[in-house]
Amino acid sequence: MGNPRPKQKNLGEKLRLIRKRLDIPQDRMPFRLGLEMHPGRISEYEHNKREPSLYTLLAYANLAGVHLEVIANDNVDLPEQIPGDVHHPLTPPEQLHCNED
Repeated sequence: MGNPRPKQKNLGEKLRLIRKRLDIPQDRMPFRLGLEMHPGRISEYEHNKREPSLYTLLAYANLAGVHLEVIANDNVDLPEQIPGDVHHPLTPPEQLHCNED
C-alpha cells in the first residue's frame, strides 16, 4: 500500500480566503466556480474535511486569477489582490467572471 500522500495544511484556508476576498457566500460558490456540487462541499473543503479534485482547484485558480501552484503549494502565499491578473488561456471568458442574475 505504501505511505499516504501528504496533505496540504493551508489548502482549506486558502480556499476560504479566495471566497472571502471575492465576497462570495458559501452557497453561491459552486455557481461561481461553474461546478455542480452541493454548497456544503465548499465548507468541507474550507475545513480540510474533504480534498477538492484537481478540476475544482483549477476552477478556484481561474476564478481567483492565480496560478494553481499558488493554491496547492503550502510554501506559497496567496497574493493580497484577488482576483489576480493571471488569465488561464484554456478557460472560456464567460467562466472567468460569471455574472449572477
